Amino acid sequence: MSESMNEPSLPLAASPVQHTPLRWRTTSLVGRILLQRGLQALVVAALVGTLSFLMMRMLPGDTAFRVAAARYGFDMVSAAAAEAVRAELGLALPWTDALLRWWHHLLQFDLGLSSVTGAPVIDEIVHQLGHTLRLAVAALAVSCAIAVPLGFAAGLRAGGALDRGTLVASVLLRAMPPFVLGIVLVTVLAIEWNLMPAGGHHVHGALLMPALTLGLGLAATSMRVARNAMASVAEAPYFAFARVKGLTDGQALLRHGVRNAAIPLVAYLGVQLVYLVEGVVVIETLFAWPGIGHALVHAIFGRDVPMIQGTALVMGLMFVALNTLVDLACAWIDPRVRLARGRR
Repeated sequence: MSESMNEPSLPLAASPVQHTPLRWRTTSLVGRILLQRGLQALVVAALVGTLSFLMMRMLPGDTAFRVAAARYGFDMVSAAAAEAVRAELGLALPWTDALLRWWHHLLQFDLGLSSVTGAPVIDEIVHQLGHTLRLAVAALAVSCAIAVPLGFAAGLRAGGALDRGTLVASVLLRAMPPFVLGIVLVTVLAIEWNLMPAGGHHVHGALLMPALTLGLGLAATSMRVARNAMASVAEAPYFAFARVKGLTDGQALLRHGVRNAAIPLVAYLGVQLVYLVEGVVVIETLFAWPGIGHALVHAIFGRDVPMIQGTALVMGLMFVALNTLVDLACAWIDPRVRLARGRR
């Protein structure tokens, strides 16, 4: 027998890729996701800040007069007050100089001062962002509470009465604009039945109405995503084998159904965030909720350019941050994502 036959052969799993510990792959994946989203955040900051500045510059009318009117009221504003505002804010400067000055302050993490109130923009945004996050979390909770159980139940009995009923409800809710749905809920729940306050934020239970309005809009599509995901799981061989080996329907659902069906549902949260950010602006204005969307509308009317730039910038970065959390959640739920990235 030759010497090569006597030499111990290397095991099949000796390749560097297969020997890489799963925790190292996970750490590498998390770092890659954070790096990609960090670069995206820089691009978003550049585009959002610049575009919001240019759009405000292109609006018709005298910016100095609108700022003075926002400060002192339309009845008290005068040409002298508008000229004083123009000189104070440097509105006569070329737009390129004003934009470069804003970029200079942004690189120093300074969003400037509000043109109307004179307060630091970052302080205003921090106060308003807390209210917006409360509303967003409550809306997502309402959406999950409605969409997940109804969608999973409809997917397990695809083609049944519940499946057809949730389809009709999803189409109706998705076709209805957020402000129309909000007006309907105010008319029914606040005016006719007197169950909830119609607006504001100091009244007890004021969060319920805007959260319900946003949550129903989010649940409209999430319900169908959850239904389709569960229907695919229910038809999968591994789910049928779970039943064959003796698991009850509930046990098979908990052990093999929920996690697999949750993967596309969690991934869809990234799409939902677009609707959420868009809906926050409308719903906060409709219900007088003192969040970042409500402040953005008032800043636009008052031509408060630093406040508009800062608010739009924070909303864009918040969208990137929430998408990052969705990517990390998908990687945690689905180990195939970690293994695929590890092999690369």
